[in-house]
Amino acid sequence: MLDYEKNIQNYKNLLIAGCDEAGRGPSAGPLYIAACIMPIDYQNEKINDSKKLSEKTREKLFDEIINNAISYSIIKISANEVDALNPKQASRLGMKMAIEALSIKPDLVITDFEKIDINITQINLIKGDEKSLNVAAASILAKVSRDRYMIELAKQYPQYDFENNKGYFTKKHAEAIAQHGICLEHRKSYKNIKPFIK
Repeated sequence: MLDYEKNIQNYKNLLIAGCDEAGRGPSAGPLYIAACIMPIDYQNEKINDSKKLSEKTREKLFDEIINNAISYSIIKISANEVDALNPKQASRLGMKMAIEALSIKPDLVITDFEKIDINITQINLIKGDEKSLNVAAASILAKVSRDRYMIELAKQYPQYDFENNKGYFTKKHAEAIAQHGICLEHRKSYKNIKPFIK
């Protein structure tokens, strides 16, 4: 069980939001950031860092989280914005936007080790998505949302195999870029994409 919240003083009287991102590493596609406030007495042993779960499990938990959350928000930052800001700053901006988009203002925000510009007490927790239920829930919302977007994007750009690589720079992805060039969804500031820019 991810029970970091239960170690926080007076936690039963606090609205605690978790915040996490998905898609900082890929060479194509947007960055997704989610914020999530789960009920303090909510328990689900399956919720964990989204990277440790199968796609099928994540999809099931996505609906479970949305149906049980007190409030949640999901933000998309485009590839162009990631290029303009840099991945770290884009993550921080997205987290700020995600917290501000919640329908209820939390008393405390836990992030996956990112300090964000908000006037709310925050804990920037190392491996937060492996310790905090709210951060793990947010990581699942962000990851599933991004994967769904990349699967849809594959229909527009079938040559890049986005439905399988989700924008990561695999061998097949690199070969497709070499043959077809880059598309609007590629991140031009990334080292592995720069050689293909004409």
